[in-house]
Amino acid sequence: MIDLTEFEGISPYTDAEASEALGKLADHPAVGIASQNFFPQESPDFLKNILKQIKTVDQFQEMVMSKFVQWVLDNKAHNFSYDGISNVSADKTFLALSNHRDIILDPAITQLVLFSNGIPMTEIAVGDNLISNKEIEYLIRSNRMIKVIRGVSARELYLSSQMLSKYIRLNITNQRRSIWLAQRQGRTKDGFDTTEQGLLKMLDMSGQGDFQQNFSELNITPMSISYEIEPCDILKAREILISRTQKYVKAKGEDFNSIMVGIMQPKGNIHLHIGKPLTEEEIAQAANCDKNDRYQYIRAAVDKRVIEGYRLWPNNYIAYDILNKTDKYAAKYTAEEKAKFVGYMEHQLGTVEPELNKDELREVFLGIYANPVVSKENLAEN
Repeated sequence: MIDLTEFEGISPYTDAEASEALGKLADHPAVGIASQNFFPQESPDFLKNILKQIKTVDQFQEMVMSKFVQWVLDNKAHNFSYDGISNVSADKTFLALSNHRDIILDPAITQLVLFSNGIPMTEIAVGDNLISNKEIEYLIRSNRMIKVIRGVSARELYLSSQMLSKYIRLNITNQRRSIWLAQRQGRTKDGFDTTEQGLLKMLDMSGQGDFQQNFSELNITPMSISYEIEPCDILKAREILISRTQKYVKAKGEDFNSIMVGIMQPKGNIHLHIGKPLTEEEIAQAANCDKNDRYQYIRAAVDKRVIEGYRLWPNNYIAYDILNKTDKYAAKYTAEEKAKFVGYMEHQLGTVEPELNKDELREVFLGIYANPVVSKENLAEN
């Protein structure tokens, strides 16, 4: 048994803590609304009663969260698919380094796939900026979510990064629990999926061996999730456009709104790709590089798998051709699909404040969909 006492401030709830927290959460008015939305065939008190009965985190994930994610896939997605499940197994923990397009659904869908294949669900690293009140903390920490400290001084950030790194390594090297971690802080806003070098340095902080050993023992497994309709697309485009001329300041409750929009917005098709873990040979080659080049090598290896595994949809090719005034990928979509996407885009552009420059906003919006095509092209050229 590993002593995790020093991690109490960031670690997910224990079974006892989750049972107590969910019992408190059960009496919140929002639970009744959620119950009617996600379990419409049941009584209004269905979810409340379940929450009061739950004794373990496993029960909560199996009885509530897996059904919630399945509801989203059944009601808000056209088709869901996945591949690469053979790259993970029930008897070996791993660090999932995933692209990040939706706050909640990226890791939640991954958990459902693991659960459906008899593989233990991971713990999930989530920024503490999303914990806007006690009820949300009850919910996410009962769902095996690790609190990632943000918005603190440089000194505090260093100490919290050190603790997070140690926690991740202890879990994986002791075969306690796999971890899901986004490849960058925050969601990809512009459509380019890239790994932050600082995140790799954070992971290395807790290593007790040399570079090769430190990364080999984490069993880094890149993952890619692809949505036909980008979650919160117009909200992301709006933020990018505003950020060009001023510091973007989130409104009160904006993160929570993004969570709800991401969940309830139609998704079209969704695909999850589980990539092959980084190999000993790749990590050895990285170890032979100098200083920061080592991290760049790991970063490139992760990015390559994420981009290769990302599935392009007609919307991506349509946006690329419109943005670049070309018909390069015209064979990848129909005239009907193009008209549908353009109509959808113009509707989305009309949902934000009118003083924003619509031409510039349209260009940003198209870029969000077109840039995954650019990433694939760049990968093919290198």
